[in-house]
Amino acid sequence: MSDLMQNWQKKSAERQKQYRNFLQSANKNKVLKALPHLHEEAFEKINCLDCAACCKNYSPRFKTTDIKRISKALRMKESVFIETYLRLDEEGDYVVRTTPCPFLGADNYCSIYEDRPSDCERFPYTDEDVILKRIPLTLKNSSFCPAVYYVLEKLITTIR
Repeated sequence: MSDLMQNWQKKSAERQKQYRNFLQSANKNKVLKALPHLHEEAFEKINCLDCAACCKNYSPRFKTTDIKRISKALRMKESVFIETYLRLDEEGDYVVRTTPCPFLGADNYCSIYEDRPSDCERFPYTDEDVILKRIPLTLKNSSFCPAVYYVLEKLITTIR
């Protein structure tokens, strides 16, 4: 493991204020230009199957299109899928009833991977403008996702 990634969770917790300040003041165009390469670089070094903290501790939003696609793939009525797996959160979004995600296997593979919610497909948003537009979400994600931590550390050292 690279020096950058040693004790990454502790370092991320210590650097939350620095990350916030950087994301609020960074040159948006430079950040957006750097993201695709840094995203790829992060996932060359980090294997989600080693971690799956996102699936173990948090829930994506299940949008209407996700519910339709997943319930069809599972051969369930949408209402039964919702009743079985989902609940409404404080913001009115459908999320999983329990953590870890009911579709996460013991091997950290997703049983609905091909039909997973769009939030799961896009996570951890390190190759799109969400990293700048939703700073509180980026900060939260950096506390449990090594890829977000990696991208933020690289951004801070390469973008001035």
